[in-house]
Amino acid sequence: QVQLVESGGGTVQAGGSLRLTCEFSGTVFANYVWGWFRQAPGKEREFVAAISWRGDKTDYADSFEGRFTISRDVWKNLVFLDMNNLKPEDTAAYYCAVNSAWSRKPEYDYWGQGTQVTVSS
Repeated sequence: QVQLVESGGGTVQAGGSLRLTCEFSGTVFANYVWGWFRQAPGKEREFVAAISWRGDKTDYADSFEGRFTISRDVWKNLVFLDMNNLKPEDTAAYYCAVNSAWSRKPEYDYWGQGTQVTVSS
């Protein structure tokens, strides 16, 4: 079992930045992948970015590359999502997830409870 807890969400003005943090605990393996997804009201959950267990490989959805950066602290069991130049359309609940394989589908094995990001215009 893997437990995930997200933090760092909040309200920010358009053009601002936020750092989301995902703290995980439990048994993980070297092939695990950490991902960030988001879901806006009335919309499907969408893939944002993913990172390997070692932190040496990343994957981004095209619409986020260049503005968002995923990283992890191997020693502290933390995964981060740095979000810059935020736009009102980035308003959503953001979820951290863990999976046993690379995927952009919201079908990961373990999920956090989500953290809300609201961007005001």
